[in-house]
Amino acid sequence: MPPTTIGKQLTPLESVIRRCIDVLPADAVITDPQRLRTYECDGLASYRVVPAVVVLPENAEQVQQVVRGCAEHGVPFVARGSGTGLSGGALPHAEGVLLVTSKMRRILEIDVANERAVVEPGVINLDVSKAAAPYGYYFAPDPSSQQVCSVGGNVAENSGGAHCLKYGFTTNHILGLEAVLPDGELVELGGAAREGPGYDLLGAFIGSEGTLGVVTKITVRLLRKPEAVQTLLAGFPSTDEAGAAVSAIIAGGVTPAAIEMMDALAIEAAEQAVQCGYPDGAGAVLVVELDGPAAEVEYTFAEVKRHCGEHGAFEIRVAADDAERAMIWKGRKSAFAAVGRISPDYIVQDGVIPRTALPEVLGRISRLSAESGVRVANVFHAGDGNLHPLVLFDDSQPGAAERAEEVSGAILDLCIEHGGSITGEHGVGADKIKYMGRMFTDDDLDTMQRVRCAFDPAALCNPGKVFPTPRLCGEVPGPRRGAHPLVEEGLATQF
Repeated sequence: MPPTTIGKQLTPLESVIRRCIDVLPADAVITDPQRLRTYECDGLASYRVVPAVVVLPENAEQVQQVVRGCAEHGVPFVARGSGTGLSGGALPHAEGVLLVTSKMRRILEIDVANERAVVEPGVINLDVSKAAAPYGYYFAPDPSSQQVCSVGGNVAENSGGAHCLKYGFTTNHILGLEAVLPDGELVELGGAAREGPGYDLLGAFIGSEGTLGVVTKITVRLLRKPEAVQTLLAGFPSTDEAGAAVSAIIAGGVTPAAIEMMDALAIEAAEQAVQCGYPDGAGAVLVVELDGPAAEVEYTFAEVKRHCGEHGAFEIRVAADDAERAMIWKGRKSAFAAVGRISPDYIVQDGVIPRTALPEVLGRISRLSAESGVRVANVFHAGDGNLHPLVLFDDSQPGAAERAEEVSGAILDLCIEHGGSITGEHGVGADKIKYMGRMFTDDDLDTMQRVRCAFDPAALCNPGKVFPTPRLCGEVPGPRRGAHPLVEEGLATQF
């Protein structure tokens, strides 16, 4: 029930809820406990927090009103898009506002002459390409969840996708943002021009995981559809041969639009889920796609086939049409969800290594799996070394979740050991806070936090995310390094 002003002084949270009720439509403020549970986690279900209130604004002015109310009363808030994130980045605050942008779904402009579009943050990624398609254009970033994830969430996480090898991440396709800062000020970062003078505040905002403000409008870059596209599927005896083929392709001067790899366990899951028809007996498959001018694609495609054959591919299939291309990609893009066919629970990990280290790291992961008895299915963007190991477990078995978490952490340690990163595109969120201290020094973390403090000195915007200890911005001393603050305080559940 909404708070009442009869006979008592409103708490800060109640005052914010009252303000939300005043400025938002009646159905846009959720306080019912059962409905609130719908928003207790994002795509990473390991952490759960029931928010105090959920609001669904429909425009930037309403977002401003909500954020101003939070700033005036010192109430924390978290922005959320489609809730498909895999790092707990949109994990709510138990005593705060969850600001959901899913109703802000308008494509405001398709500007073909300037090769750009203007969209609201709740617009689904794939819908941008659908809107631009009649003009011969598309939006290049394509996370595997592009049918359901929102552009605002892509901005928050600097999402990648299968084609980021050639086309880069979200940050390479954003020209400008309109955003509400944590004090309620509406600002514009970047703009229609490709490059602007001064500090790159736009670049700082993209990938900040919702800790610097709430995006309300996005200007994206559109690309012209390529003249030709060719896709192949190659089956290999093991990931060693497939990894060697990847290195040979890149070393040979070919830059495919995408090179994706799946191992035998991931292939098994995809076959059960979508019957994608990958080569029988394959220990690994590569999905390689090239696009561009027809003559260039024809030549480089022949080179890719040659490298695959020379490095042990026992079967190579070339998509003859769009239907065959879609089926090849269906197996890869369904992989995360498909693993649910072979395991009741799993952790979706996300780390980066140099692609030359693929054989060694995959071998180490295999040994980790054998020694621990924890199965690991490997799916990854092989071209840029972005691993997505899926660590399988059964939460009904005592200790299984803890063993899976240990293996998951050991994989991230492998990435750091080989000069890589603890995340390539899923973000740090709540899940990887405990690993930040392994990759960065205290001075590194303090420097990064100073940027955050410049935007959010009161530490109200998505608190408890990314940084392991809240040493700056006037925050109270946090829990020991490696523990998530909300779990430590009993406000969140893990596993």
